[in-house]
Amino acid sequence: MMPTPQYDAGQARLADIFGPHGTEAVANVADVAPELARQITEHAYGDTYARETLNLRDRSLATIAGLTALGYPQQQLASHIRGGLNVGLGREEVIETITHMALYAGFPAAVNAALTAKQVFNDLDAQTQEAS
Repeated sequence: MMPTPQYDAGQARLADIFGPHGTEAVANVADVAPELARQITEHAYGDTYARETLNLRDRSLATIAGLTALGYPQQQLASHIRGGLNVGLGREEVIETITHMALYAGFPAAVNAALTAKQVFNDLDAQTQEAS
C-alpha cells in the first residue's frame, strides 16, 4: 500500500497525541486487520482528528466522554486518557469528565471509566518513580 496524504497526516497526529504508543497500537491492529489499521490511521486521525474546529485537548475530552458512555472499551479509554494527558488535560479534568458522564451513561459506565483512569494514573506514577 502506498501511503496517502491522509495516512501520513494520521501517523503524525497519532504521534502528537500518543507518542510512540499510538503507532505501536495501530501496528498491533495491522498484524491481524491491516485494512482496519489503515482506516483508523487515515480516517480517524488523518481526517477527523486533523480538523481545526476543535483542538486536540478538546477532542480528547470528547473522546473520553464518548468512550465512557459506551461503557465497555476500557483498553481504548485507557489509551485516550493517556493521550489526553499528553495533550494538556489534567487528571482532575479527566475525572470530572467521567463523573459528568454518570448523568448520561449511568453510574456503572462511569465507575468502570474511573477505575480505568485510576489504573492509568497509577501506571504513570510508577513509570515516573522508576525513571527517577
